[in-house]
Order: sequence, then C-alpha cells, then structure tokens
Amino acid sequence: MHNFTPLSGFIGGALIGLAASALMLFTGRIAGISGIFGGLIAPGANDRNWRLAFVAGLIAAPLIAAFVTASPLPVPTMPASLILIAMAGLLVGFGSRMGGGCTSGHGVCGLARLSARSMVATVVFMAAAIATVAITRHVIGG
Repeated sequence: MHNFTPLSGFIGGALIGLAASALMLFTGRIAGISGIFGGLIAPGANDRNWRLAFVAGLIAAPLIAAFVTASPLPVPTMPASLILIAMAGLLVGFGSRMGGGCTSGHGVCGLARLSARSMVATVVFMAAAIATVAITRHVIGG
C-alpha cells in the first residue's frame, strides 16, 4: 500500500461513512457504487445529476488529496493484459448485479443497517476474496 498508516485508514473510513450517511440522509439512497453507476448509464434514468456528482467525487477525491498533500499518485501495476483486466471488470459488474449489490452497498451500508442479506453477501465476498488470494498466491503463483 502507498503511504498507509492507521490514521489515514481511520480518516478514509470516517469519510466513507460520512458520505454514505449523507447520501442516505439527503436522498434516501444507499451508497452502493454498482447501483449508482448502473443507474448512471441506464437509459431513461431521471436521477443522473446526483449519480454523476457521486462518481465525479470518487474520481476527483484522490486527485485533490494528491494536490493538497503534494504527494504523487501511485502508479498501478497491471500484471495481466488489458483484455484480461476488462473481462475481470465485466465479471465483477455481472456478479454485483446478480448479487443485488457490491461490497460498498452490502459491506458498508447494508451492515450498518444490520441487513441479514448484506451480512450473508459480505461473508460470501470475503470468503471468495480469501480463497482467491490463497489460490493465486500460494497454489498457482507458488
């Protein structure tokens, strides 16, 4: 991780919680990124403005933070081809639609609301992530 400290994690988590709470308070919507983005690209959506502002904030926030702190943005390393990355992204999008939400919707907002469905979804997300890392790092990547 790039410049990770417990303080930066605490501040980031607090900002995520604040943004999710504000979105719920002011719009009655859950801050699930897949649903927000899906509604942004859906034809005929009549609530594009707040969705666009939310997505723009996701993109602008690290750029503003890098500018304010005079820290360079980390350069992501892509060990796989761009086609493989795009296919993985499509699978994640399909899975989040099939699962009725993504990690932000279920893991942040759903758990805060004590939703049983979100608790199950988050356990499944985490178990799949742990298994994926174990297999790719310790079995395949050896």
